[in-house]
Amino acid sequence: MNALVAPAKLNLFLHILGRLPNGYHQLQSLFQMLDFGDELTFEINPNGMICMREPLAGVNDEDNLIIRAARLLQQRSQSPLGVTIGLTKRLPMGGGIGGGSSDAATTLLALNYLWQTGLSEDELAELGLTLGADVPVFIRGRTAFANGVGEQLIPLPQPEYYYVVLAPNCHVSTAEVFGYADLPRNTQPIGPERYDFDTTRNDCQERVFALYPEVANAFGWLLEYAPSRMTGTGACVFARFTDRQQAEECFAARPTHLGGFVAKGVNESPVITLLATLQEKSK
Repeated sequence: MNALVAPAKLNLFLHILGRLPNGYHQLQSLFQMLDFGDELTFEINPNGMICMREPLAGVNDEDNLIIRAARLLQQRSQSPLGVTIGLTKRLPMGGGIGGGSSDAATTLLALNYLWQTGLSEDELAELGLTLGADVPVFIRGRTAFANGVGEQLIPLPQPEYYYVVLAPNCHVSTAEVFGYADLPRNTQPIGPERYDFDTTRNDCQERVFALYPEVANAFGWLLEYAPSRMTGTGACVFARFTDRQQAEECFAARPTHLGGFVAKGVNESPVITLLATLQEKSK
């Protein structure tokens, strides 16, 4: 198997409807899949050992979502096989674009195929939810309208725009943002059919801007070029274009201290597309 792209996602909007008794927040969002992300490789072994080809700097195996995902599937399926996993990191950590969650989901999807464990999409999504609220989004792998804590997903295909994603040099803690007392928590729910970029927003955006000026500055710069928004709880911000060349020109003109990338919005994750092709060929 070639390297698999663990795709980034954008929250095209993020509304907070309230707080649940367990402390989690009731959300609505639209998860947009992108055709750009980290790259993962998988080398299967017969001895049951699970490890990274190169350890992630500063991350213990117990905290590494990729290792945890592989061990979880191994335990659930009782597979005797192991794996050495290679990671080419392209997505910033703590950026609100799902890097760690996408890596974990891609690991579950790939090993379910390579170990031939035979778990269904629903079973993988259930496993993924124990690793993080966003993991099922990437297991399903489709642009989708989300309810609940983000795990109730309704496929909602979108026009395949091009996105400039900028990554300010800061790490925004999701737990910290959701812990603020003055965060808006009473937005009225909408149905998927009522989604429109121009009439929705990110309820976390203004609070994050106040605390992280570098995020606010990156957003202000992007807004001069195209409709823009912060994704998730940040720190990444994005702008939407109908033309790739315009997106590339915007990205090329960005302030030199800002990282990021240009990607196309897709309605199916590249992981889902590739695995479906491999499974079809193996029949």
